[in-house]
Amino acid sequence: MAYVPGTALLAALVVGCSAGTGTGGSAADSKPGEATATTAAPGKYRTLLDACRAVSPSSLKDLLPGAAELPEDQQKKAYKGTADVTYDTDRRVGCRWKAEAPGSSHTLSLDFERVVSYNPSVSDDDRAREVYAKKATAAGLTAPSATPGDTEQQTPPASDTVPHTTSSASPTSDDGGTDTGDEGENGDGAEDSLLPRNLDGLGDSAFLDDRLVRAGSTAQNRVVSVVFRTSNVIVTVDYTEQPTVPGVVPDSKELQDRARSLARELVEKFSE
Repeated sequence: MAYVPGTALLAALVVGCSAGTGTGGSAADSKPGEATATTAAPGKYRTLLDACRAVSPSSLKDLLPGAAELPEDQQKKAYKGTADVTYDTDRRVGCRWKAEAPGSSHTLSLDFERVVSYNPSVSDDDRAREVYAKKATAAGLTAPSATPGDTEQQTPPASDTVPHTTSSASPTSDDGGTDTGDEGENGDGAEDSLLPRNLDGLGDSAFLDDRLVRAGSTAQNRVVSVVFRTSNVIVTVDYTEQPTVPGVVPDSKELQDRARSLARELVEKFSE
């Protein structure tokens, strides 16, 4: 008769100990002061500007010489631009314009990319820095966030490009001064200042790439690209001049000044 009550007592003790262990484990998981996993902050931008409406009419007139001479209906079409095909306008949009002038044609294209990190521990801004750094490396430059001495910081020119050719004039900097480049052995700092380079005072980080691209056997197009990052958005401005006369080389300074002026305008647009 004493066996049954003893068994019941033992079972009760076991149940009590199990319940106590469960509660204690829960409390241990939330000790005061213990570090817990956090989700990285989202980027500043949740949507993108309409690329085809992002450029002011006055800027388009400067960038597309010759369009103003077109009949009114064709002029409106030229300034309206053609939107890039995209399947998510909150992630990527673009627009392209083209106009013919007597001695050359000009093409302008914009690309807006909103970078999103799908890693909870990596912020959208940090992911955008990585994407931007890859673009800078592809242009043969070192992004500000890259490690000095990185062996991948210099990239050979693509097979369809020819060595950079400059004019003797020096472009003005974003703050109204003059960009200065490291003078070469010939002391020609003015030409060096037109080479592909990082830019200061333009978004969170920016660079300019200037290259000549063969178009046929004799023609050479000049393509000036300005790429900048503002928070988790990366903006690419591509401005191209194609001469109609063989052997003519478009001027670096003029195209660079126009492309950088537009980039400054876009930085202000994203800041509104």
